[in-house]
Formats: sequence, structure tokens, C-alpha cells
Amino acid sequence: MFAARFARSAPRAAAQLRATAQRRFASTQNEFIAERQHLKEHAKGTTELWRKISIYGVIPCLVAAGANAWWLWTAHWEHWEHMPPLEERTEYAYQNIRTRNYQWGNGDKTLFWNDEVNYHRKDKV
Repeated sequence: MFAARFARSAPRAAAQLRATAQRRFASTQNEFIAERQHLKEHAKGTTELWRKISIYGVIPCLVAAGANAWWLWTAHWEHWEHMPPLEERTEYAYQNIRTRNYQWGNGDKTLFWNDEVNYHRKDKV
């Protein structure tokens, strides 16, 4: 008899528990949806701000920095044109010290050797 009553009341009790839980979840879900919508709006505004900063701030700064670098580069090489040729420049004792030959090339030039700006007089050392 107890089993028959329990069998009839079980679906009703489950429905009541389900309704209570659904109501509770529905109210938190609405808060969750509102919070998520707020975050999306905030992200949209922040994204727009950083897009404007990138376009109107960063790009002009990059152009100005590039123009400055080009100006300094040309000024530097104009200065080098007025210097004496590499063969006539003074070579100091601390420059181009060789304790043994390098393993590549003729053994005199480093990996970063630039023939336009580096010179080594073997007969002086």
C-alpha cells in the first residue's frame, strides 16, 4: 500500500521540485544574460576605442619614426662621405685584435664584417 501511494506521488513531487528549480534557474539565467550582454557592450566600446587608437595614434607615430630613422640614416652616410678613405684612417691597437684566424673565409674577417666600414691592415699588426 505504501508502495502504491509512493508511486502515485513520486511524479507530482518530482514535478514540484523541477518547477522550483526551474524558477530559480530562470531568475539567475536572466541575470546571467543581462551580465553577458553588458560585457558584450563593454567589449564593443573597448574594441572601438583601441581601433581608433591604432589608426589615429599608432600609424602616425610609426610614419614619424620611420621618417626620423631615414633622416638620421642619410645624415650618417653624408658624414661618412667627408671622412678620409678607409686605408688612410688611424688603426688603434685595440681594433681588430686577432689571436688566431677565423675558421671561415680568409681568416681575417668576422661574421659581421662590412667592407664599406671595416678595414684591417695586416702589415701593421
